[in-house]
Parts: sequence; C-alpha cells; structure tokens
Amino acid sequence: MQNKKKKTFYAKDILKLEIAEELGLMPKIKTGGWPELTAEESGRIGGIMTKKMRKLGWL
Repeated sequence: MQNKKKKTFYAKDILKLEIAEELGLMPKIKTGGWPELTAEESGRIGGIMTKKMRKLGWL
C-alpha cells in the first residue's frame, strides 16, 4: 500500500471550491475532476476568484 501525500488546502483552493459550488459545477467536478470543465466555466471561476480576492485585499 502506497502512502498518499496529504494535500494542503490554501485559502485560494477553498475559495475556488466555494465558487464552483455557487455556480453549480461541483457534481461535474466530482465525477470528472477539474479537467472536465469547459474553458468558459474555468474562466468564470477565475474571474469571480479575482474579483473576490481584490475585494479581500489579496491582490
């Protein structure tokens, strides 16, 4: 049995997941992973992330 390295989740990861959930994309991500998203869906997540990070003063 191989040891799986635990993934460290950062604030940006959590924000990304929250936005995907808000957009209703989590079922798609859970079944096929992040590569399953279209460029439009990924871009929408990135745009909203950028907007929220600026508002929070992260950028």
